[in-house]
Parts: sequence; C-alpha cells; structure tokens
Amino acid sequence: MTQAAKTLYTGKTHTTGGRDGVAQSDDGRLDIKLSPPGTAGAGTNPEQLFAAGWSACFLGAMGIAASQLKVALPANRAVDAEVDLALEEGTYFLRARLNVSLPGLEAHVARAIVDAAHQTCPYSKATRGNIDVEINLI
Repeated sequence: MTQAAKTLYTGKTHTTGGRDGVAQSDDGRLDIKLSPPGTAGAGTNPEQLFAAGWSACFLGAMGIAASQLKVALPANRAVDAEVDLALEEGTYFLRARLNVSLPGLEAHVARAIVDAAHQTCPYSKATRGNIDVEINLI
C-alpha cells in the first residue's frame, strides 16, 4: 500500500464459527448468521455477501462512468451478481457473473458504461486476473 493513498472507509467485522458462524460489524449495523451454501441453515454465506457487495459497488461505478459520459442512468438499473464456489481437482475457487440491466439505453452506450465501471469498481479490480468474471448486459 502506498502512504499517499487516503483511506475513505474501513469496514470492520468479527466472525466466529466459519461458514456455520456469526459475523458482526464493529458498529453493530451488521449482525448475521452464516450457513454453508446449499444447506438448510438459516444464515447467508460468504458468496452471497460478496455478490451483494460487488453488485452495489458496481452500480456506483456505473454511476461515475455514466456521469463522465454525460449519460443519465435509468432509475430501474440493476446488477444481478452470481458468485460460484467451485471445486476442481480438489481445489476450491470462485468465479462470477455480473448480469447488468440498463433498460432504455442503446447497447453500445450500455456496454461503454459497463466496461468503464469494470475498470474502476474496486471489487472488479480486486478480482481481475484472480477469478473468471463475465459481464453480461441483459
């Protein structure tokens, strides 16, 4: 990390019990039960949390991209994120799809916004080169 970088926010959580545990934020705003994916447990799982965080961040990055392109985003814009926990030859890994809905925008304009957002979104940057990612316009 560079010394010149200005930290805008630090999310802090305390998690116990792993995939069958509990995660709580230091400010008390997050307090969730965790359950392994695909089980009947009452909690969420890390893949769902990652998908929610990434899709929210990606929507913000699309807003910045649209502003720079002087395009108004539709009010009903959405990102449906899918994060897979996969297993191959005994190794676990993630892969993801971001299915982006920008109704009313011409396809080339929507694609320009999505491509720019994928370059600037911190989640997209963190995953680039680390997991397979598809960005689909739906």
